[in-house]
Amino acid sequence: MIRRSILAAALGLLTTAALAQTATQPPAATPPASTSPAAPTAPSPTGKSDISLAKFQKRREKAIMAADTDGDGKISLVEWEAFQAKRNIKGDPAKSFARIDSNHDGFIDRAELDAFFAKRFAKLDKNGDGILTADEMPGHKSAPKPEQ
Repeated sequence: MIRRSILAAALGLLTTAALAQTATQPPAATPPASTSPAAPTAPSPTGKSDISLAKFQKRREKAIMAADTDGDGKISLVEWEAFQAKRNIKGDPAKSFARIDSNHDGFIDRAELDAFFAKRFAKLDKNGDGILTADEMPGHKSAPKPEQ
């Protein structure tokens, strides 16, 4: 468990460093062959690309930030409850909100989402290689069942 937490923290730092470096460098004349060491370049045997932590966080964050209906960059409990109702999510939205709102300020911001999804990614990344393959993703037909 500690190893996964360290991996998640390291991947988060690498992602942040890569984004900061990209933001400070002038655009290159030709695009580099690979933008990140963790970014896959070839599709998996299933024909779909594998997913890095950065891509995983970006996809999830984009979906979740749709709940930010007032556009202030953070999600309140009221916005979260409306978002969960719209998506027909079962369970108590207040509990899921509290799980993501790590600083307990009553809002979910992008930093809290990144941390939450880094933990989720680390749990899904069974082999700890920093890439989610199709068989590691929930709902995939070849993904191991929880009882296995």
